[in-house]
Amino acid sequence: MFDNGTQQKKNILFITGTRADYGKIKSLIRSVEDSDSFEAYVYVSGMHLLETYGSTYKEVLKDNYKNVYVAFGLVYTQDMSYNLGDLICNLTGYVKNIKPDMIIVHGDRIDALAGAMVGALNNIRVSHIEGGELSGTIDESIRHAISKFSHLHFVSTEDARNRLVQLGEAGDRIFIIGSPDIDIMLSDKLPTIEMAKRRYDINFEQFSLLMYHPVTTEYEKIGQNIKALVDAVIDSDENYIVIYPNNDLGSEVILNEYRRFNNNNRFLIYPSIRFEYFLTLLKSASFMIGNSSAGVRETSVYGIPCIDVGSRQSNRYNPEVIRNIQHVEEKYDDILTAIKQIDNYRVKNKIFGNGNSTEHFIKTIENEEIWKLPIQKNFVDLDW
Repeated sequence: MFDNGTQQKKNILFITGTRADYGKIKSLIRSVEDSDSFEAYVYVSGMHLLETYGSTYKEVLKDNYKNVYVAFGLVYTQDMSYNLGDLICNLTGYVKNIKPDMIIVHGDRIDALAGAMVGALNNIRVSHIEGGELSGTIDESIRHAISKFSHLHFVSTEDARNRLVQLGEAGDRIFIIGSPDIDIMLSDKLPTIEMAKRRYDINFEQFSLLMYHPVTTEYEKIGQNIKALVDAVIDSDENYIVIYPNNDLGSEVILNEYRRFNNNNRFLIYPSIRFEYFLTLLKSASFMIGNSSAGVRETSVYGIPCIDVGSRQSNRYNPEVIRNIQHVEEKYDDILTAIKQIDNYRVKNKIFGNGNSTEHFIKTIENEEIWKLPIQKNFVDLDW
């Protein structure tokens, strides 16, 4: 532990670019904010800034952190490489100003990649939350690239740790803490379902959640895939709360198809829902359908049945271990069949943690030995 009587606080910078990654790291931000050893900074970018998707930077501001920078000067296009370059330039200026001792990034988005690159290229320690995981899109390559730029790894599972070792990362730089959002999921401070329904004007007695994101490597198929999904949920006679996709290439195709829900009283559509309220709605949902990572992680913790549609979460879970998920392709008949047998999949899982990730995280970064690890990493060969 630091001797706070003799040492200056270390500056810790968190990067958040989406409503999803913010939900994952907000408990970590708060733990740093409340620590006597650190000064927390939050850089807000990406999807948070887009009005179409709910201007969710406002949700970050509502949490009243002391130091928040919203990167309004960024320009967003449908070209991820352009956006990455613009983000790196903007973030570099901010980093030069606040001089962080550590940059903390999460997951597999370009905002996290920019944070990892800026940190590594400026000899700033980078910590990566939830590296070593798998998915079925370009996001997986981005995630592994972030891991190679990072100096410390806070992973959810033993499997994730082993993959980082395969990538040549040193074992003493990898810490299994579970998934940080579970700390919030299992909290007794979540809003009640009555509060959630009142806030979002939901009049359904029973409902399910629909979240479907574009798969950028299958852009030419997005139109036919989302049409099959929309056809199926309309014909299922269930009530749905629909949340907008992320802003990746192809999101406009999905949003255009969602117009078919207009004037249908079984569908309520939202650009975004605040994380704690989303969790409350998920706990009360009949099931979740789509291709969001929440269908793998959050549904499994609560034991809510999930229908995983398409390739986006390929290899993200083992169906023999996580047994609340049905996988289907984007085919009308297969989706309807899965909906009909949904009650067979109410199974809870605990492989992603027990709700104490924040405690493990803050104890780790408060350990002086962490700060003695050299900035220069070395590739560690496997002992064949």
